[in-house]
Amino acid sequence: MRPRKALAALSALAQESRLAVFLLLLEEENGLAAGEIAEKLGVPMTTLSFHLSQLKTAELAIAEKQGRFIIYHANRKRARRLAQFISGKQLEKERRYQLMIGEAQES
Repeated sequence: MRPRKALAALSALAQESRLAVFLLLLEEENGLAAGEIAEKLGVPMTTLSFHLSQLKTAELAIAEKQGRFIIYHANRKRARRLAQFISGKQLEKERRYQLMIGEAQES
């Protein structure tokens, strides 16, 4: 994950309601409709719409149309990459890759 993507994701999660929405989506394997999210968290639909939009922009949430409903899911791949970035594992991979490239160019 690139630092700019990580910053966008962290910025999106730096708001209490958005973090709650994201954590709820992580718990729900099959995703949730906006109305279900609003009900579970006690958030007005207009507010929820804004938060879901921010999570989608940061690529932390995915919207999927199912019949008349839009079902929201956590983007688990992005969440894993963010966790790796924060833990430093991603940086280790990038450093190893840069070292390999440097060694190949020296040969």
